Amino acid sequence: MTREEEFMLEAVNLSRKGVQNNAGGPFGCVIVKDGEVVGRGYNKVTSTNDPTAHAEVVAIRDACQKLGTFQLDGCEVYTSCEPCPMCLGAIYWARPKVIYYANNRQDAAAIGFDDSMIYEEMSCNMENRKIPVISLGRERAIKVFEEWESKHDKTGY
Repeated sequence: MTREEEFMLEAVNLSRKGVQNNAGGPFGCVIVKDGEVVGRGYNKVTSTNDPTAHAEVVAIRDACQKLGTFQLDGCEVYTSCEPCPMCLGAIYWARPKVIYYANNRQDAAAIGFDDSMIYEEMSCNMENRKIPVISLGRERAIKVFEEWESKHDKTGY
């Protein structure tokens, strides 16, 4: 078994652990840096009442805390299923070097985890989305953006 396969097996085992603990859906993730696991997570949506507690997000939070950073430069993500749109966005923000996945989005849809509506919504114009998206208060909020832009001691990311 290759190292990559071993890390994926750990992600799959975490997905099983989450199912056995009734924590949430059947998803697990590990994050690896320099051949060592630095982050672990399994889906905890229903056990924490947190719709963002997907395995990848939990693992990213764990890895970033352990590494003392907000980015995962040089890291590898091993996830038991192709990341959903939210997790994919979180992974891109974290900037690892590679994502490995086992099950695909069609496998997830077949057991009730269908993200196709979200993919479709992302490609729609805002006025055609199922949940209304309405701009409000930009004249005040833009001032904070201007403050950020001129801030000299900010940490960019």
